[in-house]
Amino acid sequence: MPESSPSFAALKRQFAMSEPCSDARGRFALGCPTIDTALGGGLARGRLHEVFAAQEEDGASTAGFALMLALRACDAGETIFWIRQEAGARIAGRIHAPGLAELGADPRRILFADTPDEAATLRAAADALRSPVIGAVLIAPWGKAPMLDLTASRRLTLAAEQSGVTAILLRGAVEPPPSAATSRWRVSAAPSIPLEADAPGHPAFMVDLLRHRSGLSASGWRLEWDRDRLAFRAPPLSVALAPLAAERRADAERRFG
Repeated sequence: MPESSPSFAALKRQFAMSEPCSDARGRFALGCPTIDTALGGGLARGRLHEVFAAQEEDGASTAGFALMLALRACDAGETIFWIRQEAGARIAGRIHAPGLAELGADPRRILFADTPDEAATLRAAADALRSPVIGAVLIAPWGKAPMLDLTASRRLTLAAEQSGVTAILLRGAVEPPPSAATSRWRVSAAPSIPLEADAPGHPAFMVDLLRHRSGLSASGWRLEWDRDRLAFRAPPLSVALAPLAAERRADAERRFG
């Protein structure tokens, strides 16, 4: 929808008039001690964090991972504002509310806005990040997003720092450009470990930390999402994992598509 549309203008007025829910400064832990220790306690709130898909077919899993980071960044009851470029919504599909619930997310806490082009996406993101009543803003431009350069990322970072709202930038399988983001992640789907009676296992990911403001980088982290705790965790090391790659992708699409 155009930024000047009545519904989007109403959202902007609502953000401007509302009182802050909480001080979002500090860090948010991912829930996995290995990663949280390496990160010095977690990721910084009120900063920009980037999440890239390893391959095109990892787009659904990457979107799920980005949403999970946003859930971790929010205090209980805070709203996530998810901004998607319309081209991405048409090609990749709309968000499936029952799928959000399967991840432990309350769909009522998530506001969605579709924007007509990249410029409108960045404007909407900057507006949302200026409101301290939002817990996290998930920004999903489409394709290579040439306007999302170092200058644009600095603007998003400044808006996040001033309000304390965490920004999660969701990207596809593109070459990461120069950026002012505090952290940069690459995500691919991983096979889930079946539960008892062959019940579907927890969503699983292979995660690489490409860059962190502290200088840290690491690869090969395998994570599961615990919907009951709304937290990441390391999977049991004693379980053998050998499903076909096609099954991995299909499982990710069922969960996040």
